[in-house]
Amino acid sequence: MTELTFYTNPMSRGSIVRWMLEEVGQPYETVVLDYGTTMKAPDYLAINPMGKVPAIRHGRTVVTEVAAICAYLADAFPGAGLAPEPRDRGAYYRWMFFGAGPIEAAIMDRALGLIEIPADKQGMVGYGSYDQMVDVLDAHVGATAYIAGDRFTAADVYVGSHLSWGTQFGTLPKRASFEAYLGRVLTRPAALRAKEEDQALRAG
Repeated sequence: MTELTFYTNPMSRGSIVRWMLEEVGQPYETVVLDYGTTMKAPDYLAINPMGKVPAIRHGRTVVTEVAAICAYLADAFPGAGLAPEPRDRGAYYRWMFFGAGPIEAAIMDRALGLIEIPADKQGMVGYGSYDQMVDVLDAHVGATAYIAGDRFTAADVYVGSHLSWGTQFGTLPKRASFEAYLGRVLTRPAALRAKEEDQALRAG
């Protein structure tokens, strides 16, 4: 048995964690769960009471929530070089949690038609408006090689995945900065391995 267990479904945000695990380069066991059945079974609810994937177990430590899993794995396996030194983590934390907050919330609110923020109420919402979120992300991605600076980190796995999905499925516009950035990160060997593994699970 490996020390690291990955709970997922290939049609879920687990694909982000799969990419992160491949970047880490440590052996891990994959447990595939089904929506509505094994994902809601008592054994898995003891791991994640939300009954959602992904989750990881590392020894006795359980981590849920994709951004938290990415940050945890970067710290747990420092040899992979996926987090800056602690004193240099300002941009890393900033954009990792910009992804977990404004990016995800703005995209999902718009995609589900849940809310349109009146101009005079945008200050009450973490992302302001969808257009503001996109413009801020566009400006940042266009000004730096990677999300946290001049080298690839776990923040690129997380934010890059949002950009990849968003531009593929139309929940984000295909801006030139996004396309150039994705060309840098999605061609990484770990990203390609993760994509192939999830495609095989979907096909099987």
